[in-house]
Amino acid sequence: MQALLRRILIANVPARYYAFAAFYMVTIKLTAAVIHRLLLGGWPVFKTDGLFLVPLAIAVSLPFQAGEEVGWRGFALPRLAAKFGMAPASLLLGGIWALWHLPQFYIAGADTYHHSFIVWSLQVIAMSVALAWLYARTGSLLLVMLLHSAVNNSKDLVPSGLATPPGVFALEASAISWLTLLLMWACAAWLLPRMGRTTV
Repeated sequence: MQALLRRILIANVPARYYAFAAFYMVTIKLTAAVIHRLLLGGWPVFKTDGLFLVPLAIAVSLPFQAGEEVGWRGFALPRLAAKFGMAPASLLLGGIWALWHLPQFYIAGADTYHHSFIVWSLQVIAMSVALAWLYARTGSLLLVMLLHSAVNNSKDLVPSGLATPPGVFALEASAISWLTLLLMWACAAWLLPRMGRTTV
């Protein structure tokens, strides 16, 4: 357990991995917005109020990601990777991780309430690939905590939710949500063959 927790303190990694963690979701969302403009002829909604607080929100929420990431990437991922390989393990863990969040789609007041769990879970599986790749490359739980926190705090730069939630198991989602999904899987498709059977 001490060896696992020490991975939270691994910070001496190349700057490009910090950049990936901090800007993964921002890059995807802004690219989705540009594609939306090109394909549909109009810009999506941008939520820029309080934008200057996003770095602070990421920093403040960073420690709270340890609860999930020590378990998912620190404990579960290496054990699944030892059995299946890192790439299959990242996909399998992503599916389990998504299902673990299903109850929040039934909590009134939650930002996921009655939105499409199917579309969201596919995004989570793609994000699981990005997290696994980052962990395999750095061995740092701090970096995956940073990525997790950055996603949570920057995903609404270009909001994906529909004004009227379609239902938990509906396939209906906004254009931005589908574009985000497409771009996340394009990234995952590039990362998956670069993980091999690496374990951490």
